[in-house]
Amino acid sequence: MGAFRNFFFPQVSAAKSVDVTAALTPVQIQDQIYNILGGATNTTRALAMSVPSVARARNIICGTIGSLPLTTFNRITGAYVDPQRVINQPDPRVAGFVIYNWLAEDIWLYGVGYGQVLEMYSTTDGGRVRAWTRVSPDRVTVETNANNTEITGYRVDGSAVPMNGVGSIIRFDGPDEGLLHRAGKTISAAVFLENAAVNYAKEPAPSMILKSNGTNLTAERVSALLSAWKTARQSRSTAFLNADVDLKEFGFDPKSLQLAEARQYVALELARACGIPAYFLSAETTTMTYSNAVSERRSLVDFSLRPILKAIEERLSLPDFVPNPVMVRFSLDDFLRGNALERAQVYEILNRIGAMSVEQIQREEDLIPNEN
Repeated sequence: MGAFRNFFFPQVSAAKSVDVTAALTPVQIQDQIYNILGGATNTTRALAMSVPSVARARNIICGTIGSLPLTTFNRITGAYVDPQRVINQPDPRVAGFVIYNWLAEDIWLYGVGYGQVLEMYSTTDGGRVRAWTRVSPDRVTVETNANNTEITGYRVDGSAVPMNGVGSIIRFDGPDEGLLHRAGKTISAAVFLENAAVNYAKEPAPSMILKSNGTNLTAERVSALLSAWKTARQSRSTAFLNADVDLKEFGFDPKSLQLAEARQYVALELARACGIPAYFLSAETTTMTYSNAVSERRSLVDFSLRPILKAIEERLSLPDFVPNPVMVRFSLDDFLRGNALERAQVYEILNRIGAMSVEQIQREEDLIPNEN
């Protein structure tokens, strides 16, 4: 057990030169703390992810954030700085995409994300975080003061963790209380509609019955009557009944229940709650061309991704990760780049005025220069 623990939490010098108490913050949202302490929300992650609209929104928002590279630069001079490995691959055992993908989900769903320090640089190397990994919010317990206004400590899986150094908590505060709190009822409504559709598919109610008008029919006569009715309906749409039998409708068909319309309406409401344009969830019918599809991608960044991007960027820019005045930012160049014609026109102008050389354009477009 000791060897296993040492693998995940390597022993390093207890001395440190960087003292950041970013994890010991004022309580921003009471519901957030209530959830972490074991309080109930209107729904759970498992139920939310069972709704196709929520699952698609999650994969678009969090998957996009996880795929974006992180860069570092000097905020005073604007010069690019080579990022430390911990910035783009926090956990040496796991791809960086996985860590930031799940961290973005935690911030999106719960309003807060957590990391735990795995390794620190020595004091002579700055004493900063060398490796960390994401910790699921449902494993973290927050300890607060008597008034629930200040966070005083953390527990992971019920065990207290140190305030600094290896094993300490890295906290990423989100912009609000999280999707599960602010849209729990809408998600629950979507779950109920999904269940209704499944139940109807599994056990469809009969749409009609044949009722005898007082005539005592034997079991053989009833069976023959139903068989004849079924055969007749397969060959013609017009039916004939004598005075002994009446036709009555029974139950509701999917059209009467308006399951499709209700599910489409809830999908549109979930798009609003998730902060994502309804086009990305196919929640509304629209005609998209390539040019305005690029504009929609910019809208996705501005109105869906930006708050989570800032939550991660600002936390990684604190002194326990990078020295002042270095800042950490997500690179959006590839994600927001226009089509080939638009880029060629921009490059032509920049090259003509001497702002970019042919070699710089080739590097920007990942083109290998001709050997000659």
